[in-house]
Amino acid sequence: MSRVAKKPIPVPEGLKITISHNEIAVEGKKGALRLPLHPAVKITHEDGLLKFAPKRDQEGDEEGGETGSGGEAWAMAGTLRALVANMLKGVTTGFERKLQLVGVGYKAKVEGRILDLSLGLSHPVNYLIPDSITIETPTQTDITIKGINKELVGQVAANIRAYRKPEPYKGKGIRYVASTGYPPEEIILKEVKKK
Repeated sequence: MSRVAKKPIPVPEGLKITISHNEIAVEGKKGALRLPLHPAVKITHEDGLLKFAPKRDQEGDEEGGETGSGGEAWAMAGTLRALVANMLKGVTTGFERKLQLVGVGYKAKVEGRILDLSLGLSHPVNYLIPDSITIETPTQTDITIKGINKELVGQVAANIRAYRKPEPYKGKGIRYVASTGYPPEEIILKEVKKK
């Protein structure tokens, strides 16, 4: 049985939540998000709290059995609770990931909806920024990715980092920097080969 699903989510003031039979929609000051619901999970919105539970428990699954459809329904309820909690945080405060370019001549700048990267390659790299994402470059070597969808913010950061992952000898490349809720990336450097 999911302990995550049993913890209700307090709904911040000013949010509009719409629950239909197959999706949940959340609207706040930063924007709106939608999420399809799993058919085995029931969501209720009462007294400023969102509560999650399986639509029906089989006997025996209520008391700690993780097997059978009851256990799977509790697992889906826990997953759905985590996703909805991220939606509420996204439309109220948003999410942010920070990247840093480490290397001689490495730089980044935003031009319109294009992130222009110079990464020591024979050609510049142009990354098209998705519509609901904002990218800022406070300095030539720092990139800040902001958005209301946690999954999309993380995916954009991973896509940009994939152009030049940190190499293990000097640590050159694109690395994650500490930001709200995320620790800095630790690069373990290898010893240079000796002749």
